[in-house]
Amino acid sequence: MVNLEWFRTFKAIYETGTLTGAAESLYVSQPGVSLHLSSLESYVGYKLFDRTSRKMVSTERGKILYNYIQESLCKLEEAERHFHKSAEKEKPTISIGMCFETFQFTLESYLPSLEFNVIIKFGDYPQMLSDLDNGILDLIITPHKGDYKGLVYTPFFKERIVVIGGSKTSTEELDPLLKSKDLNGIQDWLKRQTWYGTTGDMEHLRRFWHINFGKRPDFKPNYIVPNMSSIIRCLSGGNGVAVIPDFLSKKELDSGNVKQIWEGYNVIENTLYFGTRKKTMYMEEVKQIQEIFLKEMVSDQDQEAIILN
Repeated sequence: MVNLEWFRTFKAIYETGTLTGAAESLYVSQPGVSLHLSSLESYVGYKLFDRTSRKMVSTERGKILYNYIQESLCKLEEAERHFHKSAEKEKPTISIGMCFETFQFTLESYLPSLEFNVIIKFGDYPQMLSDLDNGILDLIITPHKGDYKGLVYTPFFKERIVVIGGSKTSTEELDPLLKSKDLNGIQDWLKRQTWYGTTGDMEHLRRFWHINFGKRPDFKPNYIVPNMSSIIRCLSGGNGVAVIPDFLSKKELDSGNVKQIWEGYNVIENTLYFGTRKKTMYMEEVKQIQEIFLKEMVSDQDQEAIILN
């Protein structure tokens, strides 16, 4: 008999595109995800994905299966969410969408202190916007705004995409190059460094390189790690560089374990928004979550400006 969890795992792999992404969204181990997928493929008798070095690409049969089960699984997950509410003696439950690193660096440590239940969902931003509009999510943290008329976007933070390095990374050769704006020299220095990256953050490196040097990077990171949190831990107190959003390394920067190497001559900034529905029954709970983000990411003066707006 087929196990329903196999279908949930298949759906997560299809939507995230990787085994790692599916494992993070389901809060299970990657070997567990692989086992579910192989069990389902054995059950149906054909391959559901073609494995590449970077992504799980759905086969035609996989696409058919996804279209067949997706709506039913969403309804089951929604029923599960509502049942969870009633099982907790009417304790409110809100669902929040954001990227994994944003959750880990802001909200994760606060969860035990909240007086309501929280469901965290990781995924791509277009899907989060759709889920918010459909009532599956109650709040999203997003750098993108959609065209949904029933949604409201409140800007609360600007993140900068910068080059950071471990505290032992020497910039003695780089400093005069930056002062003289020697782009060729800066580029050569950066390429000689030990680079860290993730599959998910390569876009940051490509965008930074293109905006500041007018071309794509012609090198690959020395080390590919699971997520940006891993990058910061690897760099902390050591040697090497990476391109990441500056706020993710704030605590390590303040402690001196990493340092900002260069923000570029053409600074890249992304505005982060609170995405909510115009009407929600969880206004107080959403407000508490927003206050946590403001506390962790925004200065007191900027918080007042956001609240006034």
